Amino acid sequence: MTIRILLIDDHTLFRSGVSALLQRQPDLEVVGEASDGVEGIKRAQQHEPDVILLDLNMPGLSGLETLQLLVQDLPDAAVVMLTVSEEADELTAAMRAGASGFLLKSIDADALVAAIRKAAAGQPVITEHMTAKLVEQMRKPAAAPSAPSAPRTSGETLTARERDIVRELARGASNKEIARALDLAESTVKIHVRNILRKLNLTSRVQVAVYAVGHEGMADGMGEPREG
Repeated sequence: MTIRILLIDDHTLFRSGVSALLQRQPDLEVVGEASDGVEGIKRAQQHEPDVILLDLNMPGLSGLETLQLLVQDLPDAAVVMLTVSEEADELTAAMRAGASGFLLKSIDADALVAAIRKAAAGQPVITEHMTAKLVEQMRKPAAAPSAPSAPRTSGETLTARERDIVRELARGASNKEIARALDLAESTVKIHVRNILRKLNLTSRVQVAVYAVGHEGMADGMGEPREG
């Protein structure tokens, strides 16, 4: 059985090298590449790969945010982080978010190929010396449970594009209308809306619209919120 692989990494030369390496294997097929998270999610939905090799640190949609969306949209795909990061916190966050593995980019070719085959078979794959870090991190006492988080009071954590989309949501625009207004693919708008909801700790488009109207600068052109 051929294992179908998607590469998501913002470094073109790295993607090209990994792709050339994997294509030499008779049972491996690179079905697509992407340079960022948004494009990666679109390619994943298009090709439905068996294994996704995902960089952790990318501009725009981060590796962890991309991972969370991939796990939701393609639960049968094995998402393996392929990164330079040796941070225990990032390793733990990735595994808790649903990653099937965490490999360092310093891995040798044979080990990478073997790891992909294991991941496709449903086995977790972690670079050996990172396993000890994961165990140590999991042994730390759990933090005391906190009160449910309330919606954030500013849009400072949103990107410029996300703020544009929030303004359109405040006007009651649909995903198709937002895509047309901002010259984006409708699938890209959908991804941004999910990310906005997560960042603001909200659960619906209506809540985002109310939030935008109630915060200065988030709904330019809408007028000031009415009292009473």
